[in-house]
Amino acid sequence: MDYFKNLLDLLKVEREEDRTQYRKLTETTSIAERRANGLTWYPIAIRGSEMSRGDYLSVEVERTTHQEIPHQLRFGMPAVLFSNHDPKTDRVEGTISHQSGNRLRITLRVDELPDWSRDGKLGVEVLFDDNSYDEMEAALKLANSLAEKADNRLINVLTGSTTPTFHPDTPPLQLPRLNPSQVAAVGKILTANELAIVHGPPGTGKTTTLVQAIKALHKQDNKKLLVVAPSNTAVDLLSEKLHDEGLNVLRVGNPARVSERLMALTLDHKMADHPAMKEAKKLKKQANEFKNMAHKYKRNFGKAERDQRKALFDEAHRIMKEVGNTEQYVIDDLVNKAQVITATLVGANHYTVRNLTYHTVVIDEAGQALEPACWIPILKAQKVVLAGDHCQLSPTIKSAEAARKGLSNTLLEKSIGLHPEAVSLLDVQYRMHEHIMGYSSQVFYENKLKAHGSVARHSLFDGDASLVFVDTAGCGFDEKLDGTSSTNPEEAALLMKHLTGLVADLSAQYTPENFPTVAIISPYKQQINILKDQLAHTPELQPYIGRISVNTIDSFQGQERDIVYISMTRSNAEGDIGFLSDIRRMNVAMTRARKKLVIVGDSATLAGLPFYADFIAYAENLNAYQSAWEFM
Repeated sequence: MDYFKNLLDLLKVEREEDRTQYRKLTETTSIAERRANGLTWYPIAIRGSEMSRGDYLSVEVERTTHQEIPHQLRFGMPAVLFSNHDPKTDRVEGTISHQSGNRLRITLRVDELPDWSRDGKLGVEVLFDDNSYDEMEAALKLANSLAEKADNRLINVLTGSTTPTFHPDTPPLQLPRLNPSQVAAVGKILTANELAIVHGPPGTGKTTTLVQAIKALHKQDNKKLLVVAPSNTAVDLLSEKLHDEGLNVLRVGNPARVSERLMALTLDHKMADHPAMKEAKKLKKQANEFKNMAHKYKRNFGKAERDQRKALFDEAHRIMKEVGNTEQYVIDDLVNKAQVITATLVGANHYTVRNLTYHTVVIDEAGQALEPACWIPILKAQKVVLAGDHCQLSPTIKSAEAARKGLSNTLLEKSIGLHPEAVSLLDVQYRMHEHIMGYSSQVFYENKLKAHGSVARHSLFDGDASLVFVDTAGCGFDEKLDGTSSTNPEEAALLMKHLTGLVADLSAQYTPENFPTVAIISPYKQQINILKDQLAHTPELQPYIGRISVNTIDSFQGQERDIVYISMTRSNAEGDIGFLSDIRRMNVAMTRARKKLVIVGDSATLAGLPFYADFIAYAENLNAYQSAWEFM
């Protein structure tokens, strides 16, 4: 089927580009640079090792310095343990089997630690993640072969060759905690035979709705459900909320957030608590003792020692086989008892749950999910629920060519276009003052969003304007190019001045402890650095520093703050706005604020794009326009 062949081609282009970028990052750089890029932990200390499944060795390591650097070492990623002595030869590959804080476990494809691991400094580095691409590719190939059989209704609906069906009778729903549009969405999910879509604009309670829908689905047919999302953070949130509703949740994979409550839902934790594991633990200890005895024979080798060593190793392996069987029994038992399995898209194929099938799969944050990854869970089910917002950030794609040819077009967006009858729009938002919400609703949501009574008019104090556009046109605040990123130091200074004034007004009403939360965001990484630096050097803001966060727009998706400042940064005579023309990113930025949104930018540069020209007109109508000259 051309549909899947086309996706396979795009995925191939993306894999090549991703690999090229990875190579650039690793092959020509020093350990220190790779560490700064988040690819490497170095130096590390080995904190322990034990035999694990299939004669592999599981090693726990800790990064001992540079602990503040963000990193990309995640559960399930391929990685390599190396020594700085000779990183080319002194290396052994494996997979990260757990990561939390500054510790991780790496499962190595050897049965003992190599000699070089005892001298020189050690490090661990992520390798290029072929595994995820292999899983996506395999899913697309399988989908293609199933599509040619023509009787798979779900595939036919998603590829647009048939329309979704619904059973006529909706059960009466008693969901007192939900509003009418949320109840309607749950109803649609329950009556759908193949596909239901929940379109959840910012602040409309999408997660709350999904949790009630999943509960109702389980009650309806008492079958196991698969709940997935592209990011660990989204999976964590759903796992906790489903657990709070009394469902037996099994979180497959490694949570991003390290909370006790979440850890208790993971397979590792549930296995450790299982009665059958007591015996396995004893056996594992025994196997490790035999192995340690075998290692003592290294120094003086004769035939007798060699035979003795082999016998000890054989015995250790035999015991580990028994341990493996017990573990498998425990895994099967836990999986059978679970009512909901939660995982990332690729994690849905984790070896512990790889062969399971489900009646329904729920994909949250589907607007940020790469389509090939969605097919991994979809092929395990007869029915899919897609939830997300295609008017916010789309997935990150490394290859401009693949994005241009359609890889950035998500399954959510395609399905909304093909099957409007499957879509439920959540139309009441519980986050923003109606003036903050208004422009976004007009441009992206056909003016259908309403602000709930509890937030529609809420403000920081009586008479405070909820929306402000501070126009720097004519101030001569020209942008500077910093590498590939733009900066505007004068705009940043003006923003800090504006914020300082607001904080002075607020300090009369609030103590530093209950002070409103503030986000300062910009689309440009280097502008963020300048803003962070200026914040650190503004004495009046220091008492409130714990309440102020500064970061890129992308890192605030899904979050909210009382006050949001956006530094637009671009200001030039040519009216060149670069990737500010990505209006979905601006939709995310503009909808993070609860009570006050302040946008600082140059109207002369921005107004070339109708989206910004119309926004400035919207602000003027609300009397929310200010000239930067008022603050000079």
